[in-house]
Amino acid sequence: MDDEDISRFAATLRGPVIQAGDAEYDDARRLYNAMIDRRPRLIARCADAADVMAAVAFGRDKALPIAIRGGGHNGPGLGSVDDGLVIDLSAMKGIRVDPRNRTVRVGPGCTTGEVDHATHAFGQAVPFGIISTTGVAGLTLSGGHGYLARQYGLAIDSLIEADVVLADGRFVVAGEDDNADLLWALRGGGGNFGVVTSFLFRTHPADRLYGGPIIFDLSDAETVMRWYRDFLQNASDAFYIFLGLQTVPPSAPFPPEHWGKRMCVLLVSHNGDGAEAAVNAVRPALPTPLIDWAGPIAYPMLQTLFDALCPPGLQWYWKGDFVKSLPDAAIAAHIAHAAQAPSALSLMHLYPIDGAVHAKARGDTAWAVRDATWSMVIAGVDPDPARADALRDWARAYWAAVHPFDLEGAYPNFMMDDEGEGRIKASYGANYPRLAALKAKFDPTNLFHVNQNIRPAA
Repeated sequence: MDDEDISRFAATLRGPVIQAGDAEYDDARRLYNAMIDRRPRLIARCADAADVMAAVAFGRDKALPIAIRGGGHNGPGLGSVDDGLVIDLSAMKGIRVDPRNRTVRVGPGCTTGEVDHATHAFGQAVPFGIISTTGVAGLTLSGGHGYLARQYGLAIDSLIEADVVLADGRFVVAGEDDNADLLWALRGGGGNFGVVTSFLFRTHPADRLYGGPIIFDLSDAETVMRWYRDFLQNASDAFYIFLGLQTVPPSAPFPPEHWGKRMCVLLVSHNGDGAEAAVNAVRPALPTPLIDWAGPIAYPMLQTLFDALCPPGLQWYWKGDFVKSLPDAAIAAHIAHAAQAPSALSLMHLYPIDGAVHAKARGDTAWAVRDATWSMVIAGVDPDPARADALRDWARAYWAAVHPFDLEGAYPNFMMDDEGEGRIKASYGANYPRLAALKAKFDPTNLFHVNQNIRPAA
């Protein structure tokens, strides 16, 4: 590949092709997770599906490793690749809400917050995650769980259709009646099967909720965690609570007298009738909180609560697991390791994936873990690159202590790129052979391998 090849390629695109030496190169290659620094040969910032088709063909013909970048939030940095081609979809941000049919068409460069803004005008939402800066594409293709999961299921459970550019350059539509096997694979199989250039989601009622954080001192964590595991299994699907073990941030709006305290937080979100009464009913059963900020809140505002704490450019090291039960011994291990967190931003979260998530069978989608109770993430986080080793060591030690109580697999978006094929297979369980067969059908040469990779079946 020489300069003439690159010039010819660039001339076929509406969007720019960026390479080392260009003024915008360093900004274009920068990743959300600053622990990872990659230098792609080319970045094709696509303007439309035609650009994506040309980029896939160029990368394939020149034998370049290809990475797909959507909203750019990927923890292990799999939206980029050294010495290869990044197909950057971040400029493809179209959103069209259809209030009559309760659907929304979403471009692959959109963030969840951008979609929330568009759908909220109609009192609707797609069940995405918990941070509004997360990219829709990466979140959805690996499953997508968040505040509305117990009520409406995963993001993939609302995915109706997708436009996809395949490894051979073809543009296809994956829907229930056309390429249904591809749609099945996209519902949790990650970016293994092609480049999605448009998503069509079903929307659901979500306007003004009752929610927010209720924060306890870590000394009360054992009581809170025991209450949490028992309460959730009988709670209404409209009542969502995720649990966190972390540190009160040393900044406003948190009261200065609590800065730096280890905490156990319940982030509550009720999207149903009698929401305030339902939350009020559980308050007497809990210890006295340090802070109670749960109240009436618009859904898009709930989604933005953590944005300021998680800007691009921090150091991140993530470990995850699916969790079915939370015995007392596991609670003790969690509290012991949370107390040793290496930074104010480091955390452990348990996100519920029961309720409506359990309404589908394991084989209905590529996402296979329909019987777990939580998706757990342990994240070492800090702005200082000098803290990278400490973050990594803490997260790994914490995970090693609690993993014996957990299931073998994990949410692919909570896995780094150093976990090995065994963990990927465990995350898909009995669905893995079908996924490998579909990989062989749609991407037999494993062109799309810069991801949590599913190898084509022989």
